[in-house]
Amino acid sequence: MIADSQLEVKNWFDQTYSKKGFKYLRPVSAYHIFATLLKPKPGSKHLDVACGPGLMLKALEKYDVQTYGIDLSTEAIKQCKSFCPNALVQEGNAENLPFNDDTFDSITCIGSLERMLHREKALAEQFRVAKSGAKVCFMVRNAENFTWKYLLKPMNLYNKKGHQDALNLENWSALFLKTGFQIESVYPDHWPYYKFIKAFFPWAKIDPGKIRKFPFNLNLAYEFIFYLRKP
Repeated sequence: MIADSQLEVKNWFDQTYSKKGFKYLRPVSAYHIFATLLKPKPGSKHLDVACGPGLMLKALEKYDVQTYGIDLSTEAIKQCKSFCPNALVQEGNAENLPFNDDTFDSITCIGSLERMLHREKALAEQFRVAKSGAKVCFMVRNAENFTWKYLLKPMNLYNKKGHQDALNLENWSALFLKTGFQIESVYPDHWPYYKFIKAFFPWAKIDPGKIRKFPFNLNLAYEFIFYLRKP
């Protein structure tokens, strides 16, 4: 069931995926870092919430896990079924996941939680369907990043139809803890670094799945990568 308030978000994503497809998103290699953190075991079950056309699911294929995906966008699921034919994907609402309690060994929600209208409800659903000890990865936008704080937000340049939003590190952490998740670690988004290396040192060999340490303050990150567990 999609509420009227979510229909605008769904329509925006349907139109965006229809026009831009995979060009709207990062390449599959950008999702390897989440697989590195999760270290999924063969035969385990993984759910990607707001899976889009399936880039996270594709990154997990070499791990021999059973992948599931759900997304609000009809067009995203259409593309995902073609791109990841072995994944079990369906159109649906993150606030009311169509899965039984304690189903998944790992869960991801990449660059989407900040767009959800009722985050606590969506997080509660992910907590519900995760098994005890399940590993969970989120990538979420940082409200203290220079671009968001001084350009996008004050100048009204952020995407309202797609419900683009952000929180700071403290607020994101409090939200995850309130839901019941245990925070294992937090990293800055690595992809801007990889794009910089590729642009200025195209000959350099980089491993996009490697966890790196950066000299800058975590609070300045463009986005945060949260690695969590369900106790």
